[in-house]
Amino acid sequence: MKLTHALVLVAVAILEMDQEDDGRLWGYALSKKSGVRSGVLYPQLDRMMTSGWIEDHWESQEKARKRPPRRYYTLTDEGRANLGSVVRRAQREPRFASLNVGRA
Repeated sequence: MKLTHALVLVAVAILEMDQEDDGRLWGYALSKKSGVRSGVLYPQLDRMMTSGWIEDHWESQEKARKRPPRRYYTLTDEGRANLGSVVRRAQREPRFASLNVGRA
């Protein structure tokens, strides 16, 4: 995958949320955490699914109650390794210095 600012921001958000939220990631929360708008986020998530980095599943209607069910994403072991690599590469490249990417 091409290393872009959006990819780095999404990678950091996914890795942080994977630690915090029992591995249950969903688009709106990822968008808020990463600061990446949905028009950029969802195509990236689709590419990550195609690459085997994440898997998806839908929340049951019973849990959703009066709102539409959420589409949850789960990070795979391959995804954890690859997104960690994305973050490490970004930490070394000066063009990503403004993102203040910490250790993920």
